[in-house]
Order: sequence, then C-alpha cells, then structure tokens
Amino acid sequence: MGARWPAWLRKWLPQKVRTRLTLLYAALFLAGGLVLLGLTFGLVSHSLSTGPSPQVRPSNISAQLKQECNGPVSALPGKRPNPLADKCKMAFQAGAVDAAAAQRIQTLDNLHLYSLIGLGVLTLASGGLGWVVSGRVLRPVIAITDAARRASEQYLGERLALAGPRDELKELADTFDAMLDRLDVAFSTQRSFVANASHELRTPLTVMRTAMDVTLAKPSYTHEQIALMAAKVRRSIDQAEDTIDALLVLATSDQGLTSREYVDLSTAAEDALENVANSVSEHHLDLEVDLLQAEVTGDRVLLERMVANVIDNAVLHNDDRGWIRLRTGIDNGRAYLDITNSGPFVPEERIPSLFEPFQRGEDRARGRKGVGLGLSIVRSVVAAHNASVEASSLPEGGLRVRIELSQRIEEEGPDR
Repeated sequence: MGARWPAWLRKWLPQKVRTRLTLLYAALFLAGGLVLLGLTFGLVSHSLSTGPSPQVRPSNISAQLKQECNGPVSALPGKRPNPLADKCKMAFQAGAVDAAAAQRIQTLDNLHLYSLIGLGVLTLASGGLGWVVSGRVLRPVIAITDAARRASEQYLGERLALAGPRDELKELADTFDAMLDRLDVAFSTQRSFVANASHELRTPLTVMRTAMDVTLAKPSYTHEQIALMAAKVRRSIDQAEDTIDALLVLATSDQGLTSREYVDLSTAAEDALENVANSVSEHHLDLEVDLLQAEVTGDRVLLERMVANVIDNAVLHNDDRGWIRLRTGIDNGRAYLDITNSGPFVPEERIPSLFEPFQRGEDRARGRKGVGLGLSIVRSVVAAHNASVEASSLPEGGLRVRIELSQRIEEEGPDR
C-alpha cells in the first residue's frame, strides 16, 4: 500500500475525485510542457550559437580602429596589402558578431517569454478540458452512487444497464447490477420464507393448541385421551418440521449454488428409492428401474433433494398397485432423470400450477397429502443449475416428469 498523506496535508487536498483528476491533468501537462520547452530552448540556443575565432572577438577591436574604419580607406599602390583595410575587415566581422549575439539573446528572450505565456495559457486550457473529460468519465460512477443511495430493501428493481465499451467502469456497473440482482433475490426469498412459514405453520400450531385445549378442558381425562392428544400433537409437529425443512431447502435453492461437485443422478436415485422402499412395498407399487450413469456438477445437497422429491411425488400421488418407471442416463451430452407414474388424472392446464409453492396434490384413493413444496423445490433447484424440467399428463392417469442438466454447470458472472 502507498504511504498515506499526513493529516495536516489531507485537509488542504481536494476532496472530489473530479477536482483531483483536473489538477493531475494540468500538472502532467505542465510538467510535460516544461520538459518540451527545455529541450526546444536548448536546441534553438545551440542552433543560434555564434562561436567566432579569438582574432575577431568584439573585445579585441579597439574604439580607435572602429572610428578610423568609419572614414574613407584609400587603397595603397601595387599589390601590397593594406593593413587598414584588413583591420577594417576584422572590425566589420566583429560588428557582425556583435549583431548576431544581440539577435541571439533577443530571440532566446522572446522564445522564453512567449513559451512561458503559451504554456501557462495551455495549462489552464488543459485544466478546463480535464474538468470536462473527467466529468464525462466519472458520470457512470455518479450514476452508480445515486443507484446505491436509492437502493433499499423496498427498492431494488432499478438497474444501471450501462452501455458503451467493456472497460473498467462498464465492469463495475455490471458487477453492481449483479449485486442488486442477488440482493433482490435474497430479500424476496426472505420475505417469501417468512410469509410462507407464518402461513403454513399456523395450521399445525392451531391443531396442537386445539387438541391440548380440548383435552385439558375436560374435568378429568383418561390415559387414552392423553395418548390421542399426544398423537395429534406429534403429527402436527412432524408436519411443521417437514414444512420448515422444505422451506429451508427452497430458500437455499432460490439463492443459487454455493458449492459445485460431481453428482451421479443414478446414485442419488438409488438412495431415494431406498428411503421410499417401505411405501412402495406397502402400496404394492410395480417399480421398473433403469439407472445408467448420469454425472453432473452442482450442489450435491440440492440435487439429491431434487431427485428425492420427484420420486417421493411419484410414490405419494399414485394408486395402490400402481406402477413407477424410473430412468437415468446421458442423452446428447445432457444428463437426464425421467420418471413416470400411474395415478389420478391431471388436467394439462393444471400442470404448471403443480410447480408453485403449496399446491398440494391429493390421492383420491388414499387421501394422503404432501407439504405442497416438493415440485416447487424441484423447479427452484433446476433453475439454480440452469437445467430444464418438463411435466406432462398421461391420458390414463398419472404424470411424467423429465429433468435434463448439463454435465458441467458453468459459474455465472459478468462477461470478461
């Protein structure tokens, strides 16, 4: 981690990111401009260098010689050199050097002055442009902040849906939308759990209270009456426990997958069949099983509960001396579980409602009821695993349920 600014200095630093970015843009432009101007000044200064020989330096020319050269210079007869002409030539060269040096100094001074003025103006312009650009760049962050400020348990429906290139801000917005999705699901699941639990637990609690009140209201009660009351209370407790377990599984599956491991649907089906073996034998159900390996990756607890629920449903809502056909395997790269059972006729239009919570099916012959969450849990587990479930009614009565899952469940998340 970088060093933190001292407390006394932090008080004087700008607090807004937009202001800090603007100052940073201007400072970087100023630093780069100073380096460029320094290089330019050095190159121009070098190109304007005079560098005369020591014999023609202006300091070597006397004032008297300069005065003499201002008058007419007569040529000497013959080819003899004229010393005064040579000296005047040197004086002229010295004057040229003087003029070049003065011009060089003036040029460099002007370059220095105008460059600094231009750099200052452009630095201010870059700061203004940086203010505009940083405002546009930070606009998604402002939108995310506003959405987070408005978000609450009662208001989680808004999504940013930020358009544009897949840069860091787009990824941040997508992550924020995904977080709102999870929060929305979590709060919805919580509200649904509380509402369903309070509604469904009221019935067994009422039965228990009534049984105890009726028994205790009698002046004297026998052992048989106490036993009858205890049996009613025990059944109600079992019903409440089954309801709570089912609600917890439903709430867990609604929140998505928390673990991933290999699960063989055929093994899960074998375990579920062992649990219902007594019911199958008691009601003389004809069981035909063809279990081939069907490995998938997913949440083991949820998948095993899903398989157990469809098998429990086939046993619970069946006829005495009915039949069940259960198959697992791989078809076109997808694992499947296919179960068909005899039983009461189910109208085709009623099938979708069977997957809704607390839609209880009842066996007309035996009058047995379920908790009403079996197939709704199946639908929730299927959705959590990006799988599919189809149910269809049989003309002679009964139901067929087919579940298909990809053999590898990919983790969900924003595209990268």
